[in-house]
Amino acid sequence: MKNKLWLLVALFSVTTQAATLAVADNIQLLAVDGKEVISQGWSSVDKVELSTGQHQVVVRFNGDVKRGSKSTIYTTRPYLFEIDLADADAEITLPRLTTESQAIAFFERGATWQLALDNGMVKPLVGVELQGDGFAAYSDIEALVTAYNSANGIVVEKGNAIDLQQVAVNVDNKTGKVEITGDALTQLKMWYTKASKEDKKAFKIWMAEKDFN
Repeated sequence: MKNKLWLLVALFSVTTQAATLAVADNIQLLAVDGKEVISQGWSSVDKVELSTGQHQVVVRFNGDVKRGSKSTIYTTRPYLFEIDLADADAEITLPRLTTESQAIAFFERGATWQLALDNGMVKPLVGVELQGDGFAAYSDIEALVTAYNSANGIVVEKGNAIDLQQVAVNVDNKTGKVEITGDALTQLKMWYTKASKEDKKAFKIWMAEKDFN
């Protein structure tokens, strides 16, 4: 009985491993694993609890800076990061930016984002600046992330972002030889994420016909 109870406790502790991911002042948390982070009333969400493992996080700088003697709000495009979250709390940070000219220069030359861990370690974050088109291009953050993932063969499964292209394709850096890896299901997922709406529709029709023949 004691052994069974210990096993249940051990399983519960494994399945509930989690960590808090926070953002520093003037950093806005926009989306996690393809889902928009909805503000609570007038207060923006500045931290979320996530399971350990790989997560896709979208943030932007949105802060009060000085333009001469006056204050103004400076907002960047969204930045997307793939963060491997261990079983420890972490915070996405930036250097302190106090003036508009300072902020513009900082982001134009390539912003240095960092992940500050609970144990005192600080890691650099390499992200992608998402590009939108037209008026209100960034109003639908979920659509923007979906488009990026589709173009890059990335899916979010069980809360973890998976780059299917890295899983399914291996390129030899010396010879340039491309080797197809991964199982058939991984291959199907990768090509499905890259397909257009019309191709997906045609594929579903073809799949339904195959299943019933």
